[in-house]
Amino acid sequence: MNKIKAILVDDEESARDVLQNLLERFCPDIELLAKCENIPDAVEKIKSHQPDLVFLDIEMPQYSGFEIVKFFSDINFQIIFVTAYDQYAIKAFEVSAVDYLLKPIDISRLKSSIERVRQRQNVLQQAERLNLLNDTLEQKQIKNIIVSDKGNQNVIAIDNIIAIEAQESYCLIHTRDKKFTASKNLKHFETLLENLTQFIRVHKSWLINKKHLLNYSKSELTINLSGDISAKLSKYKKAEFEQVISS
Repeated sequence: MNKIKAILVDDEESARDVLQNLLERFCPDIELLAKCENIPDAVEKIKSHQPDLVFLDIEMPQYSGFEIVKFFSDINFQIIFVTAYDQYAIKAFEVSAVDYLLKPIDISRLKSSIERVRQRQNVLQQAERLNLLNDTLEQKQIKNIIVSDKGNQNVIAIDNIIAIEAQESYCLIHTRDKKFTASKNLKHFETLLENLTQFIRVHKSWLINKKHLLNYSKSELTINLSGDISAKLSKYKKAEFEQVISS
């Protein structure tokens, strides 16, 4: 197995040393090429070493970790952000499919992040994910999500989502144009979209966008949505659903 060549960027020496130690002890497939304390130094090292992966702290003086995109015309390396950010920012990472580690770093999370780096094929899409992350953080509102489907990274506008349907451990995302299969459960999407009032959990298998609601049947407990989609309505969710759509 080829080693993953990596560079570590953090303005705190102790944080650099901690992550280096964790990588040496628990991640033998990582070859650490350099440690940097700021973005300009990191840019120089990235251009000279051509790493596969950059561990990048977010909050640093002069330039934040996000600003690394300003120094490259193409991002041909993967990034794992290291952060102590708040819950909203973490949600922004999730919707953008950009990987992150929370400080203090959990070893199992570190290992799984590195495994995703190895599995992820198209690093050129990293720039698209970073742009979506930046937009989400700046606007403080989720406008799009990225969903991996059959090896492709699909940017899906929130308003285009009609409903999300659970399919065992997967989900089927129904949009105006097509359907996408996502390797996440319905709870993941419910949590991701919980601050967007147009999304309602109406059944153990259905999360719907009420903006696409056409009508519903009280007797059959079904909800008809645009795109000829029919969702189930749980009898336990019926009262809550009727209250939401009437408000």
